[in-house]
Amino acid sequence: MLLFTPGPTPVPQNVRNAMSDETMHHRTPEFEAIFEQTRSHLFKLFKTDEVIMLASSGTGAMEAAVINLCHNTLLSINSGKFGERFGKIALAHGLKNVEIKNEWDTPASVEAVVDALKANPEIDAIAIQISESAGGLRHSVEEIAAAAKEINPQIMIIADGITAVGVEPIDVNNIDALLAGSQKALMLPPGLSLLGLSNAAIKKIGAGKGYYLNLASEIKKQKQNTTAYTAATTLTIGLLEVLETIEADGGVDALYRRTQTRAEAVTAALQALDLHIYPTRPAPSMTTIDDADASAIRKILKEDFDVNVAGGQDHLKGKIFRINQMGLINDYEMAWVVNAVELALAKIGRRVYDGTANRIFNEITFKMGK
Repeated sequence: MLLFTPGPTPVPQNVRNAMSDETMHHRTPEFEAIFEQTRSHLFKLFKTDEVIMLASSGTGAMEAAVINLCHNTLLSINSGKFGERFGKIALAHGLKNVEIKNEWDTPASVEAVVDALKANPEIDAIAIQISESAGGLRHSVEEIAAAAKEINPQIMIIADGITAVGVEPIDVNNIDALLAGSQKALMLPPGLSLLGLSNAAIKKIGAGKGYYLNLASEIKKQKQNTTAYTAATTLTIGLLEVLETIEADGGVDALYRRTQTRAEAVTAALQALDLHIYPTRPAPSMTTIDDADASAIRKILKEDFDVNVAGGQDHLKGKIFRINQMGLINDYEMAWVVNAVELALAKIGRRVYDGTANRIFNEITFKMGK
């Protein structure tokens, strides 16, 4: 079965091999050396002033960022399930929340954020997805962050890059917390989250908030190549293997180029089948199709062609399907996915199979280069 959901993504064989060795104790010089090497690679990936790892899912990173960087009112951008989650986290911790809510195919505008900040001067942090994976949407995070900093240079910008880090270049000049998760472009099992922090964020964190998710205690310990609490040792070993594989394969810039080409090829191939792209501004991490036959197409892909893609949540359940484009994906596997979609359309009588999707995917992938 080919796993093409936008998280969890497949774990490469060499990474599985690295994680299958004997269990290592986290308070040893051997693991501290691995931790140090991994941090070194993460600084290259995040390009932030500090990077920390937490033994949690991506939601743990979201909660840690909110409780440590928002002390009064959070402005949350809700264009999907995960944007909605930021607001719920703030309210769960007794913080105030101002929400900008859009349909899941619609990115937040700079103007709406500016208006919200001017109307609510008590807002001290903004939380926004770079790639909102509920619908495959890409927000204009860099532009929004720059505009917000012009209004209030002390405001904290929390950018959820869980389906963006390792996918595309991210300008972190105005971002204070950049979040990532192990099970997305980093192609690991779930359970490890990462935060890239600015110096301004570190200053605001101060003594930190919370207990397990206290970022001040983690910053102090991780500068010493250890963790405040038990480290996710196996996942850290796997992460080092992933990052070394990316480095050996041309580095992150080459990975970004390949991912962008893949996204363009998949989009063009599926549009040639008269399928409609759901978000008005798609993220390169996935292609999201809205279609009346979404459930039937997903069922055929899985049962007849061994391709597992994701569906929709909440009001989009049964109305969309989402195809992953993140990570170290082989071209021949991606080619089979778009081919399988065309075969599925033929099975439900939508069009006669003629190989259009495969042809277009291959033309773009191999003529544009990698």
